[in-house]
Amino acid sequence: MTRIPLEVADLTAGWLTEVLQPLAPGAVVEAVRVGDANSGTTGRARLEVDCPDERVPQTVFVKLAPFSDERRAFVDAQNMGVSEARFYRDLAHEVPVRTPNVLHSSYDDEGRYIMVFEDLLATGAHYPTQDDAGLVSVVDGVIDNFASLHAAFHGSSRFDSGGDLEWIEQRSRGYGAAGMYIEQAAKLIGAEMPSIFHEMVALYVPNDEAVAALLAAGDRTLVHGDAHIGNMFVEPAGVGFLDWAVLGYAPGVRDVAYFVNNSVTTEFRREHERRLIERYCGGIGRNGVHLTFDEAWNQYRLQTITGWIAAVATAGFGSALQPIEIGMRATQRANIALEDLDIVGLFRSVL
Repeated sequence: MTRIPLEVADLTAGWLTEVLQPLAPGAVVEAVRVGDANSGTTGRARLEVDCPDERVPQTVFVKLAPFSDERRAFVDAQNMGVSEARFYRDLAHEVPVRTPNVLHSSYDDEGRYIMVFEDLLATGAHYPTQDDAGLVSVVDGVIDNFASLHAAFHGSSRFDSGGDLEWIEQRSRGYGAAGMYIEQAAKLIGAEMPSIFHEMVALYVPNDEAVAALLAAGDRTLVHGDAHIGNMFVEPAGVGFLDWAVLGYAPGVRDVAYFVNNSVTTEFRREHERRLIERYCGGIGRNGVHLTFDEAWNQYRLQTITGWIAAVATAGFGSALQPIEIGMRATQRANIALEDLDIVGLFRSVL
């Protein structure tokens, strides 16, 4: 087996030559230069490639383990890196949404992993933000992609015991039971939080396993799991999805709620969320899955807590996973959604 690099310095011309042989047999990479490298919940490096063979792109994007021991330990504990590498190696070609073309993906039993992708920026793609002039079109495209993705895997026996996607069902168990991370966050940022935050913490922490069971209830399918706008890219043909490290087996509306509550301003969410739920119901219906608006809206309210959990837990790590300012802004938006949608009241009634 080709060795799996742990450091950017290990991304050599010889290594890249070896892993690109299935794509370009006989091609020899003469040199690589690191154009950019950074680390969050994963390590990332953009490589400039010197190779006379036209089958080999001039730039590639590489994902590998985070650069710090602390981040590596967190990612390994969540099995994020291996899960994403497995997705790109075994499943990405099946999903009915655009994902980055993967040139190489591998992992091993020791938890090491590596992925080599096309360089999306070199192909003309861009990464959307809340301030994009065409944000409504981008958001509508994301919702349509969710409908296609969720319908394609709805009710599949592949997630059952012995199925080829059983590993996704297994890694999804207990999703949402993050009480220890929320407690950690409350100690770090609680003084800056409004009363609704503390009400949710007091309700959630002692009941996190029960919340996890509620979040898993109902018809399930393949979900992206971390579907916020930072994990999207836009091309003339439409929207694509990046970063599948938290993929799971869950009710599809989880992706919708997570995206809407983590990706747009509060004003945008308030104006569009009901329309987006209607759009999702229509899209999944055209793909053969019946879901009424009332059913979807109830699920949407329930699954809204996933965005709050993710935002709060991330902020609770300070700037270890990403700048604390990002986690704080996401938490503030999530707190407002809790109030707007009476999520505390909902969970009090169902727990």
